[in-house]
Amino acid sequence: MKIDDEMTFYLRRAIEDILDNRFLNAVTVVTIALSVFIVSASGLFFLNAQDQFDRWKKGIRLMVYLAPDTTDDQRQETEERLLAISGVRRIRFVSKQQALEILKKKMVRQRSLLENLKDNPLPDAFEVTLAMETDAPEKIEFLSRRIESLTSVAEVEYGQQWIERFGSFFNLFKLVGYGMGTMFFMATVFITANTIRLMLYARREEIQIMRLVGATDSFIRNPFFLEGMIHGLFGSVVGLGLLYGAVSALGSHFGQSLAAEVMTIRFFPPKICAAIIGCGIITGLLGCFFSLRQFLKKNDGALG
Repeated sequence: MKIDDEMTFYLRRAIEDILDNRFLNAVTVVTIALSVFIVSASGLFFLNAQDQFDRWKKGIRLMVYLAPDTTDDQRQETEERLLAISGVRRIRFVSKQQALEILKKKMVRQRSLLENLKDNPLPDAFEVTLAMETDAPEKIEFLSRRIESLTSVAEVEYGQQWIERFGSFFNLFKLVGYGMGTMFFMATVFITANTIRLMLYARREEIQIMRLVGATDSFIRNPFFLEGMIHGLFGSVVGLGLLYGAVSALGSHFGQSLAAEVMTIRFFPPKICAAIIGCGIITGLLGCFFSLRQFLKKNDGALG
């Protein structure tokens, strides 16, 4: 029998087995689909949150507040020293009068409180924009301490606690995601293996007869391997389809809201989708492999 004819036979046999055991196969496909949906949803959330965090980090600016008694010459010297620091892309001087006007615009309802101030309590400051390669928290902290060491600098502010907490959340989320992915992978392989095992026992006599008339191990095994691969293929495609539908519905619902201007949601690129489908196929294949191996041990080599 030619290779193409063999593959056609194995595929036809696998499809016939799937149609003969619709319920068991449907349960396996649904299980894989739900696993792919849950794990991929977690991964997609992390992907978009990471994109947003990267955008925030690129927009991080250090507010360098000057001491109250800083003279114009000292301010000019501080500006030159700031520009000379590696990792600083540009700086902008914000006088205390400008800072007060900005504060009044942001505090419209409390504007009357600011109008009655006798003295401007705000300091002069430099708004420092960092280069893209200095967006790591430890690099920002290093730059902050270096700038604070300058003579005329009173304080440097950049939301250190927020960045550290957000970074810690991401690290924790990664660990949880890896744990969930491993758990759902093992559960899916187990359920797939049980499904294949049930079909093997249902066809136990047929398999032994095929063995007696000279059927080779590969002739018996290959249709089951194809079944496992089909389970993984359909399950992962269905899971990704459900996730894409959920993301599309969410995007259309919030598309005109303020959240759409602050954060955009993107789906997995084609390469990641292909990798997820590949993982689904491998999951089905592994489930079939383990079920066949256990079946062999319990049936004295019925399949060789």
